[in-house]
Amino acid sequence: MSKTSNTILALVTGAAIGAGLGLLYAPESGDKTRKKISKNAKDAKKKLEKQIQETSEHLSASAKDAKKSFDAKLEDTLKTASSKADNILVSMEKKLEELRKKNAKATDDVVEEVKDIDVPTAKA
Repeated sequence: MSKTSNTILALVTGAAIGAGLGLLYAPESGDKTRKKISKNAKDAKKKLEKQIQETSEHLSASAKDAKKSFDAKLEDTLKTASSKADNILVSMEKKLEELRKKNAKATDDVVEEVKDIDVPTAKA
C-alpha cells in the first residue's frame, strides 16, 4: 500500500477504536455518549476529507511534475534523434556525390575508349 493509503487507513482505524473505547468507558448517559460519538465521527469525517483533499492536491502536483519531466525528456530525445538523422543525411549525400563522380569518370572513360576504336567504314 502507498503511504497515503496507510495514513487514511490509520486515521479511520483510530477513529473507530476511539469511538469504541468511548462507549466502553463513558461515564455519561447514553444520550450524551451518542452525541459525543456523533461529534467524534463528524470530526473524523472532516479530518478524512481534509486528508483526501491534501492527497488529491499532492497527486495532482506530482502528475503535473511528471508530465513536465516527460515532456522535457521527450523534447531532448527528439532533438537528439533529429540531429543524428541530419548527420546520416549529410553522410548519405556525400556518398551519393562520390558515386556520381565515379559514374561520371567511368562514363568519360567508356566514351574515350569508344572514340579510340577504329570502326571500319563501308566503301561505296
